Amino acid sequence: MKVVKYKEIEPVRMDNEVAKGVAGRVLIGAKDGAERFCMRIFELNPGGHTPKHTHDWEHEIFVHAGKGEVFIDGRWQGVEGGTAVFVPPGKDHQVRNAGEDPLVFVCLIPAGPPEM
Repeated sequence: MKVVKYKEIEPVRMDNEVAKGVAGRVLIGAKDGAERFCMRIFELNPGGHTPKHTHDWEHEIFVHAGKGEVFIDGRWQGVEGGTAVFVPPGKDHQVRNAGEDPLVFVCLIPAGPPEM
């Protein structure tokens, strides 16, 4: 069993032309004995974004706080705290902060792909 406050986990920071103003943390993953999934949390600074990418696995996103946009199906769709997003396998997608506060979201992926 594991109980942790996410801010106690050291973030992996991404700040380049592909991913800007991103802090990611693995909340629950392989090191914790999770055999089927990985739970991560991301904070995007204002103006920040994840890379636009696609992969062979699905993932689920729950926006905890802030305002942002998700690129999926060739268009940007607004999201805010309380929004859930399903990204099917093989879909181009990206998340960007569209507000003035950090955009905080939880992202679940299956076990196997890189956790961070």
